[in-house]
Amino acid sequence: MRLGVDIMGGDFAPEQTTLGAIQALDEIPETVRLVLIGDSKAILPILDRENISPDRFDIVHAPEVIGMSEHPTKAFQQKTRSSLAVGFQLLKEEQLDAFSSAGNTGAMLVGSMLTVKAIPGILRPAIASLLPKEKGGWGLILDVGVNSDCKPEVLLQFALLGSVYARHILHLENPRVALMSIGEEEEKGNLLVKETHQMLKESKEIRFTGNVEGRDLFNDKADVIVCDGFTGNVILKEAESFYYLIRKRGIRDPYFDRFDYEDYGGTPILGVNSTVIIAHGISRAKAIKNMILQSREVAEAQLSKKIMQALSSEIVGS
Repeated sequence: MRLGVDIMGGDFAPEQTTLGAIQALDEIPETVRLVLIGDSKAILPILDRENISPDRFDIVHAPEVIGMSEHPTKAFQQKTRSSLAVGFQLLKEEQLDAFSSAGNTGAMLVGSMLTVKAIPGILRPAIASLLPKEKGGWGLILDVGVNSDCKPEVLLQFALLGSVYARHILHLENPRVALMSIGEEEEKGNLLVKETHQMLKESKEIRFTGNVEGRDLFNDKADVIVCDGFTGNVILKEAESFYYLIRKRGIRDPYFDRFDYEDYGGTPILGVNSTVIIAHGISRAKAIKNMILQSREVAEAQLSKKIMQALSSEIVGS
């Protein structure tokens, strides 16, 4: 297995991304090869300083960088020698089994759609975030930022994507799916939520348990929570802000420690034809290491193929 890592992506690249790749070496088997994609002139001095032989990696020189504030489509198309563009090309050519980055999220989505492309039948790919449950275990919420405006059939597919992820990555045999709303009652919510509720209720492929409210994010009412990307991103950023406030005040608690994004590293773009992992732009070495480990887990689970199989019933999508 070959795992590609964007060494130039993120606020602390290439220093922290390279250190994260070094840390990952201790936790992957010899059958897994890490492919570092980026400016070799920046990568090699860090490896030398850390007394790590370059032979322990495959290094692919990519001298250009797509910045965090650049226009995703223009930058991806114009900077063909960037670490992102080169990484996606290798993924398309099946020289990589997975590609991960803490770089420009928009460019990662553009790269996914232009190179490996969406799985046939998928209307909109999505990204998800893990939710630590108060009594243990994990839940999932999606979309958390890619699709600000959605139609009911798109949210229906998000339910399917989340269910497949929950089964094969979180190892939940029959995940419960809920819809984020302003009330548990079926008639509550805006037009999007009401129409989506009816579609989820009629679906035979999804274990739909009804609406949930914001206060249900971390309890055990659902395993997968579905919402549009605007709502999901607001929820995600609010949870992050509370975590930082708790840490800033010196409060340590085993449950709240599970909100640390560094512990799980990144999340896959669900609905594309390969394994693509996105990490937080502020990721440091520990988060990069876990991003790489996550890419291996998702690639080994063959998540894209599982999603394709779930769509083959033609109950979801068109």
